[in-house]
Amino acid sequence: MKRLIDNQFEKWKDNAQKKVLLLRGARQVGKTYSVRELGKKFGHFLEVNFESDHSVHEFFSMDLNPDEICRNLSAFYNVPVEDGKTLVFFDEIQSCLQAISSLRYFHEKRPGLHLVAAGSLLEFALKEIPSFGIGRIEHLYMYPMSFNEFLWANHERNLCELLENASPAYPIHKAFHQKLTRYLKQFLYIGGLPEVVKIFINTGDLQKAQSILDGLITGLDDDFSKYKKHIPVSRIKEVFQAVTIQSGNKFILSKAAGNANHEQIKEALTLLEMAGLVHKVKHSHSNGIPLGGEVNQKKFKTIMFDHGVFQRILGLELSQYLLATDFDTINKGNLAEQFAGTEILKYANPQTRAQLYYWHREKRGSNAEVDYMIQKSDKIIPVEIKSGKQGKMQSMWLFINEKKPDYGIRISLENFSKYDKILVYPLYAIWNIFHPVLRTTPQ
Repeated sequence: MKRLIDNQFEKWKDNAQKKVLLLRGARQVGKTYSVRELGKKFGHFLEVNFESDHSVHEFFSMDLNPDEICRNLSAFYNVPVEDGKTLVFFDEIQSCLQAISSLRYFHEKRPGLHLVAAGSLLEFALKEIPSFGIGRIEHLYMYPMSFNEFLWANHERNLCELLENASPAYPIHKAFHQKLTRYLKQFLYIGGLPEVVKIFINTGDLQKAQSILDGLITGLDDDFSKYKKHIPVSRIKEVFQAVTIQSGNKFILSKAAGNANHEQIKEALTLLEMAGLVHKVKHSHSNGIPLGGEVNQKKFKTIMFDHGVFQRILGLELSQYLLATDFDTINKGNLAEQFAGTEILKYANPQTRAQLYYWHREKRGSNAEVDYMIQKSDKIIPVEIKSGKQGKMQSMWLFINEKKPDYGIRISLENFSKYDKILVYPLYAIWNIFHPVLRTTPQ
């Protein structure tokens, strides 16, 4: 399955000034598969899994000389290691801290070698050696599949191209809008974890896809014991569950776990963030750029890393959901806001850790909240996930009147449109917000 990040891999592969590439992201988002696909473009591919191949840890226990390491790995796996011809892949590298430490030396002494490292719980290991690769390592952040990638996986390249060329000024034809909405419902229900998507596309069986998703969720729960020894697994599970329940609302620490103090809850939440399973949506006063310069650290919302995991834990009713035509049913449990947040992350620059923001004004008689704030060039744009028309968007209009942005964005199940200072994008078209249409004349 083609992924957006493949373009980044291609640029890295062909860059004469490349550095060691560190691929970061939660479990099950497709890191290993994507690197193996990249490996097919090389003469040789050498994969080391530090979680399953414990014996190779010995090659990193003494001298971290890249030439010696390469000779040992080449002999052990019987794969030639040649600069420019071999892709070396260090998978689950968090299981071997010395291997992480060795990466800086590969950049210094074997700059011609293509080396990719990845790990699902990598943030925990990097915390122990925070300055290991400053200036010597390139980073790529990977997330579950986006809606556009879901269309590609369904062999809908032409439909995807039509979508990518639509905008509020160039609405998509009604027939294609309806078809995209049907795909969106499927994607909202199964989520973006590649294994689940693959099963659904191969079988067309939503129930089977849900079963695979349940197994992956159990695997995520099993990982909790690896996060930190003195944090009870039950506490992390409680906070993980609380993220689902409180999604779309300001996160209230006191409601997250029954018998835990705030510090315990904060620590559990931090661990889930480090594992890539939870993303904070931070409150920004949004008076200017960067958005992160005016963050209130005490005020934030949270979303899951995958909307499929989110809805499965939430327990959406399949039959009701698939027959739904109104936005309120589809948005049960703030699923649409959860989905929009993860899509925004997926279309951000993968070379840096993306951050989500929202705006909230708590004032007697004039409470207001805008779901997301995004930055485009030097502009701040408010984004609301809504089913209503102009008259029901009090928070958006309050923000526009107070902060004077060029325009606001409403995301809903409507087709592309525009009125006054509001641009309307369908829920399936979040990619289009970040990639303006190049056409200059209507179709």
